[in-house]
Amino acid sequence: MNDCLPTAFDLTGRVALVTGASRGIGAAIAVALAKAGADVTATARDAGDLAATVAAIEAAGRRGLPLALDVTDVAAMPAAFAAIEAGFGRLDILVNNAGTEEVRPSLEVDEALWDKIVDTNLKGAFFVAQGAGRLMAKGGGGSILNLCSVTSFVGIPTAVPYGASKTGLLGMTRALAAEWAPLGIRVNAIAPGYFRTAMTDGFYADEAWETGMRAKIPMGRFGRMDDLGDVAVFLASAASGYVTGQCLTVDGGLLASI
Repeated sequence: MNDCLPTAFDLTGRVALVTGASRGIGAAIAVALAKAGADVTATARDAGDLAATVAAIEAAGRRGLPLALDVTDVAAMPAAFAAIEAGFGRLDILVNNAGTEEVRPSLEVDEALWDKIVDTNLKGAFFVAQGAGRLMAKGGGGSILNLCSVTSFVGIPTAVPYGASKTGLLGMTRALAAEWAPLGIRVNAIAPGYFRTAMTDGFYADEAWETGMRAKIPMGRFGRMDDLGDVAVFLASAASGYVTGQCLTVDGGLLASI
């Protein structure tokens, strides 16, 4: 057991999979799970991009497995999950984090952009969850966390494909939770508010946008990565053992104040 954690939050002996773990939110959650005691498979389209994440997992005293995975390549899923099973023998936790976004006025959205965003954020997340669910069912259960968004709840101009994908992901979370509960698999979601990552960095370069957005957040600050890591550990652990089908918004009170 990790002696720094209450027993219910301890993930020692658990095996996690985190998609899109080369940077930002995915990397932060992968490391948080490792610090709580889990061994972690970290994925990205290029396994070479995972070196820093795997090093941080290993620095926490856990095993880290880098794995190349493009979540839009459904045909690659069986091989990916076979590699996880061969490496660790089981899977207990999935964090469906891989995602993409491109801001564009809706009248200018073309089919290629729609497919890129929806195939990554929703279709890819489903087939990763399906593969994880099969492994978890063999092992007696597990916990799946889907990364939703505040756009799962409110409309954001120029983010129509993204909002559609993240709203769909919330519906998927609830449906899988209802279907897989008898298998011992809990399915929940986290909806981050505004966190500065490589994907959102362009927004923060606009000083007026940054000042205006911070003023809308009741807690008066943007999110920090440990805000999400701690929530992920909670939802992955026995501490949330009777929680499924829920989406926990981590946004400093933004949605509550709208």
